[in-house]
Amino acid sequence: MFSEWTGIAVMYGLTVLLAIPLGKFVANVFADKPNRNGGPAFDFMRPVERLIYRLGGIDETQDMSWKANLLALLTINAVWLIYAFVLFLVQGSLPLNPDGNPSMTPDLAFNTAISFVVNCNLQHYSGESGLTYLTQTIVINFLMFVSAATGIAALILIVRSFLPKSVETVGNFYVYFVKSITRILLPLSLLLAAILAFNGTPASFDGKDSIVTMQGDTVGVSRGPAAGMIAIKHIGTNGGGYFGANSAHPLENPNYLTNMAEMVAQVVLPIAMIFALGFLINRKKFALMIYGVMTIGMLMLLVPTLISELHGNPAIARMGVAQPTGAMEGKEVRFGPLASGYWSIVTTIISTGSVNSMHDSSMPVSGMMQLLGMMTNAFYGGCGVGILNFYYFLIIAVFISGLMVGRTPEFFGRKVEAREIKIASIVALVSTLLVKGGTALAAWIFVNYPEADWAVKPSAWLNNGNAQPPGYHGFSEMLYEFTSANANNGSGFEGLGDNNFFWNYATGIVLLLGRFIPIIGPVAIAGLLAKKKYVPESSGTLPTDNGTFGLMVFAVIMIITALSFFPALTLGPLAEYFSLK
Repeated sequence: MFSEWTGIAVMYGLTVLLAIPLGKFVANVFADKPNRNGGPAFDFMRPVERLIYRLGGIDETQDMSWKANLLALLTINAVWLIYAFVLFLVQGSLPLNPDGNPSMTPDLAFNTAISFVVNCNLQHYSGESGLTYLTQTIVINFLMFVSAATGIAALILIVRSFLPKSVETVGNFYVYFVKSITRILLPLSLLLAAILAFNGTPASFDGKDSIVTMQGDTVGVSRGPAAGMIAIKHIGTNGGGYFGANSAHPLENPNYLTNMAEMVAQVVLPIAMIFALGFLINRKKFALMIYGVMTIGMLMLLVPTLISELHGNPAIARMGVAQPTGAMEGKEVRFGPLASGYWSIVTTIISTGSVNSMHDSSMPVSGMMQLLGMMTNAFYGGCGVGILNFYYFLIIAVFISGLMVGRTPEFFGRKVEAREIKIASIVALVSTLLVKGGTALAAWIFVNYPEADWAVKPSAWLNNGNAQPPGYHGFSEMLYEFTSANANNGSGFEGLGDNNFFWNYATGIVLLLGRFIPIIGPVAIAGLLAKKKYVPESSGTLPTDNGTFGLMVFAVIMIITALSFFPALTLGPLAEYFSLK
């Protein structure tokens, strides 16, 4: 057991150690500074970048307003959505389909296309049987790169609002987007893909292989170009599994080394972006404040999870069954409950959503911590968008703090006024509406129309949630699905039967709104602030880079999250927890 605790400490420590120099490198990429070897950082990619700009008709020297940048972001994502939707509808008739997988239904294609465009990767299909090698490669792989780059580019757009000068433009989305891929995501993904491939993850276009199990059964094992997709799924905090079991699959995550590599990979860039922000605006104390708040939040979710999983299931204990290794239902013996618990929290506080155990089998306390990580959606977060989600909490905290001490609310020398606080409040409220509104609708249909004459009756939705006492876990399954969709996470309580038109369309709509409203809001706030007159800091300025303000931000996050979601958590995981006592 000591070695398991050590493994967790090493994984997180290694992540932070790598994140600091990576953050410096990321800052150099977007500040066009040289790296340590004296040459421009990854300047050998310049010809590729220039070709992309030329083909796209982009003037890389032209800065744009925040409105023009948002229009560019939304337009290009709309093009990718149509591209993915069409290919999913016809994939069964296209080449590179050695296993003969069929095309998707319109509702499933709608959900899947949106899911991968918005960096959520919520999967209502099983990876190896729901897609072909062609769509895995030119749709899924492609969208994993561009969706992650969209988040990074959106974060860089807000940087100018932190600088001590008034500006009408906030940069060029296209330039930030391209550099995110060529200089950050692609190199890191190639490195991780090599580690996975050398440890047994498939990296070919061969079809299924037949093997004989230890029981003497002959089974077909899916293969394909998995290593590359699994690499970017973690580097880009995407999370979609090449195989249905995601990173619990022995080919997707063969051993403890790959488990550690994938764990570090999915967390390193979100933390590095925090340090990169500090380097870009030359405010390292501010970055450390953000990192401290996020880390405390992560630990408050992680510690109860590890304790809960380590102590096992009390219902099983009452049967006289010893659980020396903890709660092992839904866990891989290769990793154990601690490494699985660590993964489950980290993957839900960031937007990766990949799994190396089945969250539906987690203990109620663990399930609640996973839900809280996604409901908060501001502790590390995904590539770029984690800080964007944190940003509107910052604005609210600045506004409240200023009122409390009798000062005009200011953020880095610019007044925070009614327009900015309204936008931040709307973003926070919409998130609550999408999660609780969607869950309420699903619960209403389940209770009032269980035998509705649909392809999948509502009474068949909850495969693990109908035990006595009824409803607790089933409610959690539905709550988790909408929470995951809104947080662009993609993990799920997979007892839920979600591949039907209700869940495909309902979560698809939540996916779109949950992704782009938290991007549009902060970028709009930053654009408005960037144009305001800069007032130099003085003795009367409210400091925003110390521990006191950090505690204020943390309190704002906790209060807003608790007021928004505690009633729903009470009906689900908390009720299930007390039912097991």
